[in-house]
Amino acid sequence: MEISAKLVKELRDRTGAGMMECKSALVESNGNLPEAEIILRKRGIHSASKKSSRTTRQGVIGTYVHPGSQLGVLVEVNCESDFVARTDDFQQLVKDLSMQIAAADPQFIRKEDVTKEALEKERDIQRGRALQEGKPAKMVDKIVEGRMNKFYEEVCLYEQPFIKENSTTVADLIKAAIAKLGENISVSRFVRFKVGDAAVIEETPETAPPQG
Repeated sequence: MEISAKLVKELRDRTGAGMMECKSALVESNGNLPEAEIILRKRGIHSASKKSSRTTRQGVIGTYVHPGSQLGVLVEVNCESDFVARTDDFQQLVKDLSMQIAAADPQFIRKEDVTKEALEKERDIQRGRALQEGKPAKMVDKIVEGRMNKFYEEVCLYEQPFIKENSTTVADLIKAAIAKLGENISVSRFVRFKVGDAAVIEETPETAPPQG
């Protein structure tokens, strides 16, 4: 049967599970919401959101160097215990996240991490774009906020579509790992190196040598 986006959202709001997990449970339950919730509980996904406030002081530093050695990533992924940090599932997650950062070049981890300056700049750009396109003035603000969702998908790691399965997000990928491993998991920091980027940063207008 066809599962509506509204039903998926309702189950997601009730359980905190990822979009794809909710859709899968609803398909299995033939659209029965209470039964789908039970399915998620059995899978352990329902409880994943409840673990999000638990402290993560263990984990690993993941690395990825793209063939050719022109691009590399360091990422710290945390969990609650050293035992989980050593599991193959956790190590695979770290590897996937490293490759995600290399391929998709996020600037922030979560939406909440986006700076006020970056938000204001993007809103100004999108407002100017909407006006240039001739959109009605009374609709501009709504259009801008809609386009900001796309902005978050581009710059925030957790909001990005997962490179190996773009029907799910990185946040949902992490939630699935939390459900499977039984511990809270989070990305605390990352850095992406690309050959030549340092030279560009160093030669900003303020620091570049005088011409002539």
